[in-house]
Amino acid sequence: MSDTAELAHLFRVLKAPAAARSLPKLAERARAEEWSYERFTEALLATEAASRASSGGEIRIRAARFAARKTLEEFDFTFARGVKKAEVLHLAQLDFLHERENIVLLGPPGTGKTHLAIAISIRACLAGHRVAFATATEWVARLGEAQRSGRLGEEILRLGRIPLLVMDEVGYIPFDPAAANLIFQLVSARYERASMIVTSNKPFSGWGEIFGDEVVAAAMIDRLVHHAKILSLKGDSYRLKDKDQATRPPPARFEPE
Repeated sequence: MSDTAELAHLFRVLKAPAAARSLPKLAERARAEEWSYERFTEALLATEAASRASSGGEIRIRAARFAARKTLEEFDFTFARGVKKAEVLHLAQLDFLHERENIVLLGPPGTGKTHLAIAISIRACLAGHRVAFATATEWVARLGEAQRSGRLGEEILRLGRIPLLVMDEVGYIPFDPAAANLIFQLVSARYERASMIVTSNKPFSGWGEIFGDEVVAAAMIDRLVHHAKILSLKGDSYRLKDKDQATRPPPARFEPE
């Protein structure tokens, strides 16, 4: 067996296709630049590692079931108000995940809350963290089905092993007491154990209306914000971004409480 065939066989055994593809050019460069064996080996393995990280990130992004694919590079910080770019970029470094902190994004509809939630979550996927995304009503439906089949505790434990859950659109539809209790159980189970990103079009003062009970709402808020970064987005809807300035309504006033 020739050296080339033997190398091809070893790459297949090791399941390292990226390294196999990179070998000819890397070897040529190594000879031209007189690399040491160690430097050549490092470069070859780094190529395979980067490829695997990228592939794994894409798998995690698909598994998260995001409503759309959004990136921080696409977010227009000049249009959005009430949020600092430096603060968002710091969150995207994912220290909040290691600290088991939450992120709460508050603001009127269309101001970019979901965009930021997905963009930060995609950074988490690419960094090797599993993420699960759903709207608040979708989480209620999922937990309700688990409860009806007698496996709610098992489902909450399973979700607890996912480092980051995203609960989008809290407040768009009020919850009945049973639904509010399911959300409360999920939030409580993750308290100081794993991170969440929550978006809402309502200030905290309006959460009693969302959950149908001021006491439940207060307990929910306490668990979410005890270790959390809270960002309040203000201004016009992104859907008005490209319309003529004269046709825009006045900017919405929104302050968290």
